Amino acid sequence: MTALPDLSSHAMASARWRPAEIVFWILAAVCAFLFPSRYLIMTDIVRLALFALSLDLILGYAGIVSLGHAAFFGVGAYSAGLMALHGVINEPVIALVAAGLVATVLGFLTSFLVIRGVDLTRLMVTLGIALLLEALAERYSDITGGTDGLQGIEMQPILGYFAFDMFGKTGFFYSLIVLFVLFLLARRVVDSPFGLSLRAIRNNPLRAAAIGVPVNRRLIAVYTLAAFYAGISGALFTQTTALASLDVFSFERSADLMLVLVIGGTGYLYGGLIGAVVFKMLQEFFSTITPQYWQFWIGLVLVVIVLVGRARIHRWALWLPNLVIRQFAGRKAVVAVPESDAS
Repeated sequence: MTALPDLSSHAMASARWRPAEIVFWILAAVCAFLFPSRYLIMTDIVRLALFALSLDLILGYAGIVSLGHAAFFGVGAYSAGLMALHGVINEPVIALVAAGLVATVLGFLTSFLVIRGVDLTRLMVTLGIALLLEALAERYSDITGGTDGLQGIEMQPILGYFAFDMFGKTGFFYSLIVLFVLFLLARRVVDSPFGLSLRAIRNNPLRAAAIGVPVNRRLIAVYTLAAFYAGISGALFTQTTALASLDVFSFERSADLMLVLVIGGTGYLYGGLIGAVVFKMLQEFFSTITPQYWQFWIGLVLVVIVLVGRARIHRWALWLPNLVIRQFAGRKAVVAVPESDAS
């Protein structure tokens, strides 16, 4: 009889915004004014963060491992590009949603294949879907542009008022707003009874099925939702860069996404966002020092993270902020630690 009150109290506690969350989003907006010459790289970070958020929904909360998540990213990118190129939908926001829905349909259709296997089978199935779509895009080059990609994409002003500029300012704020709105939706989903059932499935699917959780339907639903998020991310890529090529389906894009979640952690939404920032900053830093060997240094960082532990690195990184807060406010900062590390 106490299950429902406990569930309600948990949902109410999870819905409260922590001070660290508010600071995170304020800093994200302030960066636009602190680094006015870095709009393009910041837009790239925001797109990657949304893409990582989509994978975290299935990996961190449902336990579905994917090496072909770029399939939905690519479908969203090409859908937005083709709609803009042929004038099917001229308004970017409507085209963004339409491209996400196209990826959603693909996610729903392929989800029945993904849920049938375990981790290794899912890896191969998801990777195979992405490779198949890349091959089809190359085969029908008269539609996709082949290796040259779509040419002559011209994006209309957002809502008819905000035109995309060459410096990327409009694209950054547009992408950041989309990320924030979809983050709010994801936050609501994972803190709902639906999200709690996903955690139960991730921990023990047999036990979840035994207590009445419809495992397959839950997995299909979250996989479809993650496809929508990935499609939106791909559409943002095309709309902010006016480009869509075969690279959007590449295995490297899916692999980089896994690295982002390794850096940031899974199962607490902010892992993909923080991981995207750190990954892009490391990539920018190491490619400036050693352009040919930047991947080696990122690999070394990943090894250090695995050996030392992400939770310990979080504590080290926040030791000084916690010390300052204790001195001036008399309390310690709250650090978001992934469930896997906390256990």
